[in-house]
Order: sequence, then C-alpha cells, then structure tokens
Amino acid sequence: MKIEQIYTGCLAQGAYYIESEGEAVVIDPLREVQPYIDRAEKDGAKIKFVFETHFHADFVSGHIDLSQKTGASIIYGPTAKPGFDAITATDGQQFQVGKLTFTVLHTPGHTMESSCFLLTDEHGKDVGIFTGDTLFIGDVGRPDLAQKVVADLTQDKLASHLYDSLRNKILPLADDIIVYPAHGAGSACGKNMSKETTDTLGHQKATNYALQPMTREEFIKAVTDGLMPPPAYFPLNVMMNIQGYDSIDAVLERGQHALSPAAFEAAANETGALLLDTRDQQVFAKGFVPNSINIGIDGNFAPWVGAMIPDIKQEILLITDKGREEEVITRLARVGYDFTIGYLEGGFEAWKAAGKECDQIKDITAEELAAIVAEGPVNILDVRKASEYQSEHIIGAENAPLDYINDSMLMVDKNKTYYLHCAGGYRSMIFASILRARGYDNLINVESGLEAIKATGKFEFSAYVCPSTLL
Repeated sequence: MKIEQIYTGCLAQGAYYIESEGEAVVIDPLREVQPYIDRAEKDGAKIKFVFETHFHADFVSGHIDLSQKTGASIIYGPTAKPGFDAITATDGQQFQVGKLTFTVLHTPGHTMESSCFLLTDEHGKDVGIFTGDTLFIGDVGRPDLAQKVVADLTQDKLASHLYDSLRNKILPLADDIIVYPAHGAGSACGKNMSKETTDTLGHQKATNYALQPMTREEFIKAVTDGLMPPPAYFPLNVMMNIQGYDSIDAVLERGQHALSPAAFEAAANETGALLLDTRDQQVFAKGFVPNSINIGIDGNFAPWVGAMIPDIKQEILLITDKGREEEVITRLARVGYDFTIGYLEGGFEAWKAAGKECDQIKDITAEELAAIVAEGPVNILDVRKASEYQSEHIIGAENAPLDYINDSMLMVDKNKTYYLHCAGGYRSMIFASILRARGYDNLINVESGLEAIKATGKFEFSAYVCPSTLL
C-alpha cells in the first residue's frame, strides 16, 4: 500500500494518490492531471477511481480530464448531481482498490454532498480517512459556501448538518486513524487550520475546537463566528466543477500563443483583454507595459487572481518571466481562469527593446520612508486585511484593504501622494498597479512592507483594543 499526499502550497491543497496491487485511486486532483498519470505509470498501476470529496469552491478539480485520460470512474457522495458521467455513491458504499477498501461516509455540512472516504487495509483495519473539507487539522470546513450556489442553504443549516456529521460519522472512529484533509493553513475554506497537513484522529479529538463537547447551538456559533467573506470566484469554480469545463489541454493550447510586441499591443487594443504581469513586484516596479496589473507568480498567486479578477471568463494577456508561460497559464486554470489568449514573447525586455511606451511605479525602502516621515506628515495606506491592521499598524496609517479594493480606492485622492505598504510588499504592489491602471499616478510603494518598516525602529505602532478588554 502506498499513500502519497501531493500538496500544492499556493492553494494550501492536498490531493492524494493511493496504490495497491497495481490499482490506484486519486482523491481531489488538481486541474493538471499528468503528474498523477505519470505517478501511476511509475508504479505500473492503473488509476481505477477518482474520488471527489465534494464540489470544490477554491479550485477547479481535474476529475473530468483524469477520467477521460485513464478510464477511471469519478465517485461522489450522496446527493451530488454532476453534469457529466460519474457514480453518485450511497452512504456506506464500498470500493475495492487492490487489497484496500474505501468506504463512503456521507458528511454533509461544508456542502450537502460532502463525503469522507475511510480507508481499510487488507487486514480489515481502518488506517486513514480522507476528509476533504469536512475536517481539517485544527478546524472544520466553513458552512457558508454552499449558500452562494443554493440560497436556502443558510450557514446555520449547514453548520447544523456538520455538527451531526462530525459526531455521528467521525468521532466514533478509532483514535489511531490518520486524518488526511484537503487543505491546510492559508486556505480560505476554513478559519483556524494548522500548518500540519495530517494528524491522528485521536489528537484532533483532543485539540480541535470543533470536536469538543458542546451543544448544537454552541457549535453553530463557534464555526460561524469570525468567518470572512469568501473570494468572489468560489461559486464560479463550484459551477465549473458541477457542470464541467474545457480540457486543460485546450486551455494550454489557447493560452500559449507567443505574440510579438506589435501583435501583443494590437491584441490588447482590440480585445479588451486584461494585461497580467506575473513578475516579481520589485522587478515590475522598475518598468512595465502601461495598464498592466501585477500579481506575482511567486506569491499567493491563485487566491489573489481570484480576488482581483471578478470574471473568470475575462480574456487575459500575459507578461511573464521567460520560460514560465505554461506554468502561469496552468496556475490560472487551477482556479478557473481559462481564457488566456496569448503572452508577450520575450517578455517585458522585448517590449522595451521594441521602443514601446513603458511605465513605472516608484518603489522606496523603509529607511527612505522613515526619512520622508521625519520631515513632516505623509499619507500612509496599509493595504493589509482589517484584522492585520487592527493587530498592529503604524500610528497615523489608514487601512485600505486590498481585498476590498473597489471600496478602498475611494479613500485615495488622485491629487495627493500616498505611500503604500502591506506585510512584505507583494499585496501593496498589486494595489498600486491596479490603481495605476485606473489613472492614479501618485502612489509610492514601500518595498518589503511592514517587516522592513518595523526593522528600522523609527516608527510608532498602535493596536486596536476591543472595548470588552477595558471592562
């Protein structure tokens, strides 16, 4: 028996490959499926099943492509109604993979079709449970996402279902079973996930807040309290996972059109495509194609693409580091952005060499900001999340969260100069580039963000104090 977790950091997502006696199963695969096929070929195994724990919101699964390329059957839990060929299993239904047995445990709550897959070895011992978004390490799945697709599924109703699922299906299982969740820290599918990506069920019973003894009402309050609004692309990904989508091969073929600077400029003018520059933020600041926005491929790329580009059918033209075009197209497709229509051949250097117009964003160090502040008051915008700002911020800085940029930009006067920072410089450059493309020319980015600002020792900081702590 082989159990392999295939973890993708930018999505904080865990897919799984399990093999026994020449048969394999893949659980919650990512959009690009060739690595799973290659893994099975290495073992001389045939992928027999693709298990889907639920209709994912934060990424587009590779279930359809993997099934079509390997002949594997797609398996969902009860109540699922996919728009393609798949098996909707019954609660308790079993599937044999080599000498292993997988039992479907219907665990509604995160979504109504959410199911876990209990793994039993050849000796009849339960050894692992693949929990999807039902149970994480340190948390459980948020119960407010399905209502974005089905309005009458309120978060309280879903939380109530989750309460029953955990107590009736998960808690009775043996303590030594290994929990294999679909996500870890950094995913927006929960609020309190651990950096650990596996654990024993017994340890989770002892430490996970949601598994502690409590009433249904206490549980509902615990799991719904403090939920941040999900990214706007989540319900769009759900519908793609339910209804189907273009093959990843077609997406890559469509996107990998190398365009000369002249052709790239013509495409930008004629199509209304969004210009997306995925280079490092400090490299971008020194020179970029006018009206392009920067979301760096080496940062938290996919979630910020999803947050900043509301239409997953938006046509996109890419400016990337040379040789990373396919990677960027693939990572866009992971979250449903399938309409890349080409990229700038030779990158920004080719654009500049062709004598095309270029733009810049002023980027200064924290030490330079300190020197400017010492001369008199300045406008500082902290673009981190409100919770980060409340935890600690520069005295006098205003909070203009990137994740609410359309509201935040209302705080910006085009006639004034603003100094932008986030935690490390990644988000503030996204903010600056978007506003620059909208005609805001007086924005200056502080490279390396708050980390560097604190290191200067030249700023005073404040934290929000909850009124209840003053009583």
